[in-house]
Amino acid sequence: MEKIYKNCQSCGMPMKKDEKGGGTNADGTKNNKFCSYCYENGAFTKPDMTMEEMKVLVKDKLKEFGFPGFIAGLFTLNIPGLERWKK
Repeated sequence: MEKIYKNCQSCGMPMKKDEKGGGTNADGTKNNKFCSYCYENGAFTKPDMTMEEMKVLVKDKLKEFGFPGFIAGLFTLNIPGLERWKK
């Protein structure tokens, strides 16, 4: 049985907030581990992005949506534990 992820394992976005319902694999099937912003056609949309760059991107996006900076920062705390960034 395939694991169901509540959040994208690259950026941490809740999967239910992804209009496309998740990224896509190389064969066009849905990928339930990564969102459509992070993963398309079986590859990361920003393959060279570092974890620190992802934290900045997520924080900036949340601020765009009206979250205060310190709250946006809290949302980035879980990024190092996501599957893409675990070494």
